[in-house]
Amino acid sequence: MNQNGSITLFHYWNRLRDGRPAPKRSEIEPSDIKSLLADTFILEKDTRGEAVFRLAGTRLCATYGRELKGFSFPSLWREKDQRLVSKLIHGVFDQKSVVLITYEGFSRNGRTNKFELLVLPLDGGIENPRCLGAITAVEKPFWLGADPITDVLIDSIRVVDPEKEPMFLKNRPAIDVPSLVPSELDAPETISALGRARRIRHLVVFDGGREE
Repeated sequence: MNQNGSITLFHYWNRLRDGRPAPKRSEIEPSDIKSLLADTFILEKDTRGEAVFRLAGTRLCATYGRELKGFSFPSLWREKDQRLVSKLIHGVFDQKSVVLITYEGFSRNGRTNKFELLVLPLDGGIENPRCLGAITAVEKPFWLGADPITDVLIDSIRVVDPEKEPMFLKNRPAIDVPSLVPSELDAPETISALGRARRIRHLVVFDGGREE
């Protein structure tokens, strides 16, 4: 993790959960993260079980050029990546995993900018799974918020167990990947040179732990 917004939100969430898989939704105090609110969001499952925006910050909505509340989260991504993104978000909902994605956004007029996405689980009960997230622009060009992002290309994905390696998000190097397809979730596991991990082709799932 490289962006201050993501790091700040992660540490706030990690402090609130206090060793639990996730903090309760009711424990999140907007005033505690007021400097981050414009870039944050909360996801929930709709009646079909799809991840949709329950809330979205004003700058985030401006970045995509529309009100995101009620909008499908996977549909922000390229069609061939949507199933993978959906699986990752359901991992946040159901397994309380932490997901970090870096991607390149392409605007309506052909401009580009890099973004970092962090998604963190919240305990909303079995009937109301939620997750908290933030999308942070790596650069703040003059056009961002006026020229909407209409397409994205995934650069890297990380799925982290924060209980085993909470400092991973600040210390690991990025892993470059092409745009991913769902079949890559079924590839064999190997040991990554970056540490003990399950490699699923270009997707690396870190189990944590430290080298001796």
